Amino acid sequence: MNLPTLVPEWLFWALIACLVLAAFQDAMMLKISNYICGAVLLLGVAGAVIAGPQVSLWENGLVFVAALAIGTFLFGRGILGGGDVKLFAATVLWFDLGASGRFLLWTAIAGGVLAVLIIVMRTFPWPDAIRSRMRVLQPKAGIPYGIAIAAGAIITSLQLMGARAA
Repeated sequence: MNLPTLVPEWLFWALIACLVLAAFQDAMMLKISNYICGAVLLLGVAGAVIAGPQVSLWENGLVFVAALAIGTFLFGRGILGGGDVKLFAATVLWFDLGASGRFLLWTAIAGGVLAVLIIVMRTFPWPDAIRSRMRVLQPKAGIPYGIAIAAGAIITSLQLMGARAA
């Protein structure tokens, strides 16, 4: 079940607010708060409860567990950050199998664009005051993938809502 299309509008906008907050925090600090990840997860659970029990909810649980398991493995290998794994898993809970594939695709595309943009931004001669405050501009800093996760979730949700309206 695709929760963005089934939940009340206020709950959907609360999700968007959490995702934007996570993206902003990740951009500034290369870190995503557990509180934000927990809020996205709790909003998803609340959305499932509000939408009502449906058999298709098993798909949401499956993609959540798979994302958490694969993400934990990649975190252990040093490929992904812990906040990115938690945010991705909490966010994918909002989507069924089909939409979660779309979410993964949009997140990967946004991540690629983000990586290129950051590489370009790091070559720009920023003043030391700006470079020291934004960790992402520092050489050899990580990529704030929370931005890509937020973008992927927002694009997927808007596509689902557009398909529902048509």
